[in-house]
Amino acid sequence: MSKVRILEVKQSVFANNDAQAEALRADLKEKGVFLLNLMSSPGAGKTTTLARTIEALQDEMKIGVMEADIDSDVDAETIAKTGAKTIQLHTGGMCHLDAEMTKQGLEGLGSDDVELAVLENVGNLVCPAEFDTGAVKNAMILSVPEGHDKPLKYPLMFSICDVVLINKTDVLPYFDFDMEQCRRNIALRNPDALVIPICAKTGEGIEEWTDYLRREVASWRA
Repeated sequence: MSKVRILEVKQSVFANNDAQAEALRADLKEKGVFLLNLMSSPGAGKTTTLARTIEALQDEMKIGVMEADIDSDVDAETIAKTGAKTIQLHTGGMCHLDAEMTKQGLEGLGSDDVELAVLENVGNLVCPAEFDTGAVKNAMILSVPEGHDKPLKYPLMFSICDVVLINKTDVLPYFDFDMEQCRRNIALRNPDALVIPICAKTGEGIEEWTDYLRREVASWRA
């Protein structure tokens, strides 16, 4: 029997989503809660990367995680084992979360004792990019097996992200993936994006990523 609390979140009317997102950010700023929206395609390594991130930061800050999925609580069960405060969000068939749905998730999570809240968004490179969740920063994971051309194929996702983590660098020798070309492709969509190659499996690059989060959380809470 699952020990993870599951909250059913419903789609909101998104005509006012931008305003709702700004209101949510203002509320988070007042509470000192830093919300990270983490996105990727299915199988890119979001949950493994998140577990590594929690491992590196959990002794320094209070972390809460919202695992969003159309169904199942597999990822929430995995993250709950890290000791982080965790809740599973079911989207009722929707392939994204918007600001109101995220707000529902934060209320269910209980963010009063959380410094870093992470929304692990639904695995998809299209829908999640279309909705401002109210997050302070957006990050996405591109895995090496997906190919270096993805920034050209999914421009919106890469254009809205503050950080792009290029995961699974341990398999670079086995795939036709050009790291420098990938960086150039990302820069075409978003020249301000920070690009960090990582391997969630081995821990490569995780320190650079968590150092970034430390700085951003500290700045937001200042």
